[in-house]
Amino acid sequence: MRRLLLIILLFAVNSQLALVHSQVLYKISGNSAKAPSYIFATNKIVGVEFLDSVPNLLHCFSQCSVVLTEFAMQDYEALATLRVAALLPDSIRLDRYYTDEEYHQIDEAMQLTVGMGMDKLCRMKPSYLTAMYRDQLLHQWLDYDDQRSMEAFFQALAADKGIPVRAIDGIGETMYMIFDREPFHWQCKELLQIIEYPEREVRQERTLAEMYRMGRLTDISYQVLSPDNKSTQSYSDYQIYAARNKEWAKRLREYLVTGGAFISLDAVYLGGEKGLLAELRSAGYRVRPVNRFH
Repeated sequence: MRRLLLIILLFAVNSQLALVHSQVLYKISGNSAKAPSYIFATNKIVGVEFLDSVPNLLHCFSQCSVVLTEFAMQDYEALATLRVAALLPDSIRLDRYYTDEEYHQIDEAMQLTVGMGMDKLCRMKPSYLTAMYRDQLLHQWLDYDDQRSMEAFFQALAADKGIPVRAIDGIGETMYMIFDREPFHWQCKELLQIIEYPEREVRQERTLAEMYRMGRLTDISYQVLSPDNKSTQSYSDYQIYAARNKEWAKRLREYLVTGGAFISLDAVYLGGEKGLLAELRSAGYRVRPVNRFH
């Protein structure tokens, strides 16, 4: 009898875990859609092994005929354009925006963490250096591996199955979001801050990853918007994401009307009052967690 109760209890716990995890996968229907589409929230720190815990994920993916994402990693022409966009104009010298002590601090940190000093990196935009340093921090402290990222997994799976991958943004918009969404002086300040306080970035990303594993997309938005958040992804960034979400909801219409789209995006874009899920609902779509109907 005790063994039976234990089995029932374990089943209930596993069912609850499945319910929670599936809050990262949503079905989009209604509003004249001829077939359903799906939207899946990703997190760069949480590896692909997490996908096994999301019920019906691959089944939903198998019903789709196009994958939509923020950036198409297999678009090599776009990648080449981004590499050029990461360079500073010849007229700008990065060392002019820091004191000698600050520039030396940045140089030491980059050598120690990235393996290259400012003698090799001085032509790069500060936003690019911040992203490079940040990725290395997350690799060292949180086991981040871009080869195990969910975005890479779905795009590789689509390529293997001959499914087209489309970027929601144009290359110009992508370059703006990566390199120029913040004023240059703020980019310089942010680079110095992440080097002075790396623990802020690690702590924030660890918290977001924990929320993601629990399917708490709304809490992720609150965490980013919090006044206590001093990381590189903060209130001002979220306001830009919110404006872009409105535009994304319009652009996605052509795919959602046809149906069969699998949309894979970072969870930070999806939850909250200004998240993409809310924008899609405002546009008239029915957006429901997959676990409620499978």
